[in-house]
Amino acid sequence: MKVIFPDNSVREYSDGTTALEIAKSISERLAKEVIAAKVNEELVDLNKKLDGEVSLRLIKTDDPEGLEVLRHTAAHVMAQAVLRLYPDTKLAIGPAIDNGFYYDFDLPESLKPEDLEKIEAEMAKIIAADFPVERYEMPKQEALDYFRSKGEKYKIELVEGLEDGNISFYKQGEFTDLCRGPHLPSTGRLKAFKLMSIAGAYWRGDSSREMLQRIYGTAFPSKKALDEYLFKLEEAKKRDHRKLGRELDLYDLLDEGPGFPFFMPKGMVLRNILEDYWRQEHRKRGYQEIKTPIILNEELWHRSGHWDHYQENMYFTKIDEGNFAVKPMNCPGGMLVYKRKLHSYKDLPQRMAELGLVHRHELSGALHGLMRVRCFTQDDAHIFMTPDQIKDEVLGVIELIDDFYKVFGFNYHVELSTRPEKSMGTEEQWETATKALQEALNARNMDYRINEGDGAFYGPKIDFHLEDSIGRTWQCGTIQLDFQMPERFDLTYVGSDGEKHRPVMIHRVVFGSIERFIAILTEHYAGAFPTWLAPVQVKLLPISEAQHPRVLEIEKQLEDQGIRVELDLRNEKIGYKIREAQLQKIPYMLVIGEREVETGTVAVRSRKDGDLGTMQLNELIERILNQVKAHQ
Repeated sequence: MKVIFPDNSVREYSDGTTALEIAKSISERLAKEVIAAKVNEELVDLNKKLDGEVSLRLIKTDDPEGLEVLRHTAAHVMAQAVLRLYPDTKLAIGPAIDNGFYYDFDLPESLKPEDLEKIEAEMAKIIAADFPVERYEMPKQEALDYFRSKGEKYKIELVEGLEDGNISFYKQGEFTDLCRGPHLPSTGRLKAFKLMSIAGAYWRGDSSREMLQRIYGTAFPSKKALDEYLFKLEEAKKRDHRKLGRELDLYDLLDEGPGFPFFMPKGMVLRNILEDYWRQEHRKRGYQEIKTPIILNEELWHRSGHWDHYQENMYFTKIDEGNFAVKPMNCPGGMLVYKRKLHSYKDLPQRMAELGLVHRHELSGALHGLMRVRCFTQDDAHIFMTPDQIKDEVLGVIELIDDFYKVFGFNYHVELSTRPEKSMGTEEQWETATKALQEALNARNMDYRINEGDGAFYGPKIDFHLEDSIGRTWQCGTIQLDFQMPERFDLTYVGSDGEKHRPVMIHRVVFGSIERFIAILTEHYAGAFPTWLAPVQVKLLPISEAQHPRVLEIEKQLEDQGIRVELDLRNEKIGYKIREAQLQKIPYMLVIGEREVETGTVAVRSRKDGDLGTMQLNELIERILNQVKAHQ
C-alpha cells in the first residue's frame, strides 16, 4: 500500500494497515496526539484498515475537523450519561455544531438547569472509564430489529429513511448509537467539556411533531481552551447590544413592531454620525448619492429576477388594483436610475450610492435584536463600468472598505464566494466574473478563502468578515460582480466605436446594514463608544445649585464647538452623579464646584484614563476636537 502525506512524501505499508498504526510508525507521541484521519479527503476513524494508494492526513484535536470529531464524541458521552440517569429516555439525534454539540431527547420528565451538573458528573465517570469507541455495521433489517427491541422510535424512523445495505453503529461501554462517525478512539480522550443549556426542539424541526428536550454543550481539547471560550461567552453577555441598547437608551425592539427597530434620540446621534462619515468618504471617492422608492411594481421584480429567486423573503401590497412589492434590495431601483439616460464610455465608471431602506421577511424565530431584523438600511452602491475597468473599480472598493474598518479598529478576513446551485447566467459569464475578482484580490496580495457555491444568484462576490474585540467574526462588507442585471434591464453605453455595449456592474456595501453595524459596534466597544462616536461626549456635574449658572455657560461654549454635552442638575451627591455618568459610558465628566468657578477651570474625569485633574476649558475642547478629527 502506498501512502501519500500532505508534504507529498510517500511511504509504503502492508494492505490493511490502520491510520493509527501509520501514526505509531512515525512516532509514539504522534500516535497519542491524533484522533482521526483524512483518507482521500474522507474523515475516518483511526482504526479503519487502508489499502491501495491513499492520501493521508492525520487529524489532531486542534484541527477544525478534529474539533468536530471531539464534539461529536462528547454528544455520545452525554447521551450515555442521560440514559444512565433516565433509563426510559428515547434518543433522537446528537450532532456536532459550531462551538459545540447538542443531543435531542424524549425524556420522561422535564429537565431543569440544575440537572446539567448531575449529567456532567455522570459524563465524567464515563470519561474516567476510558471506554474504547468501536465502530461496527449491521444490515438495515437487523438495525430495525435492534431499535424495535429497544423501543427507540426515533432511531427506527431514521433507519427507515436510509438506503438498503449495511448501517454503521458506534459502541462505548453499554451505550450503542446509530452514527456515521468518526469518533475519538476512546472516551478518555475527551478532556474538557461543559453543558450549557436546555431548550425545546421539535422532532425533525416540524412543529406538528413531538417536542423534545435539547441539551447544548461544548467541548475543547484542553481546559484552558474551554475556559477561554466560557470567558468570551460571559464577556459577550455583558456586551449584548440588546441589553446595552436599552441601558444607554439608544434603540429598542418593541412588541408592536417585531423585527422593526426603534431608534431613540441618542441612537439617532450615533446613526447620523455613521451616515455623515459614510457620505463624506463616498464624496471623496467620486460617488453620487441617490434615493429610490421603497415600493415598486411587480413587473420590476420579475425583470430583476427577484420574483423567481427571492419571493419568499418579500412583502407585497396592492395600489390602485396593481400588484407592488416592498423592496428587499436597492439594486433594481439603481438600474432604473442608470437607464434614464444614454451613456457614453467616457461617462464610465458611474458610482451611485444609496442609503436605502429595505424590508425582508424573516421568520420570528430568526429575529435577533438589530443583528437580524425585518427592515434595515443598506449602504448600497452600484458601479457601472466597461469590462476593462473591472479590476480598478474592485480595487477601489477594497481600498474603501479597508479604510472604513481601520477607523473602527477591526481586523478582517476575506472570502471569495462562487456560483450557487440556483443562479442566473452562463458558465462563461460566471468564470469571467470570478476570475476578475480573484485578479483584484491577488493584485493587493490579499489572503482569501474560497467559499464554494455561496455567491449571489446573479454573480460571485467578495465578503469581508470583521473580527471584534473578543474575537468573534461578523460578515459585513461585500463586493458582488454582476453581468446579469445589466442584461435583464437592457442597460447600455456607447463605446468608442459608436456602437452600444453592455456595462458590467458592481453591487457593494461597506457597513452591510446600518442597524447591524451599530449592533456590532455596540458589542465591539461594550457600549463605551470612542469620543467621536459617543452620543454624549461630555457630562457636566455641578456639586451644588450655586454652580448652575457657570455650568450653563460651559454648556453653551461646548455646544458652540459642536461638542455633544449633557447636564446633570439633580440635587444629588457628586459621587452618585459620577457613578451614573460612568454607567452611561460617557467619555468625559466635568465636575464643577466652588473652586472651579473661582479659577475658571473644570475638574476632568476621563472614562478611559480616570481623574485628569483640573484644566482650562479651552484645553479640554482642543483635546476632544482632536479626538473627533482623528476618529478616536
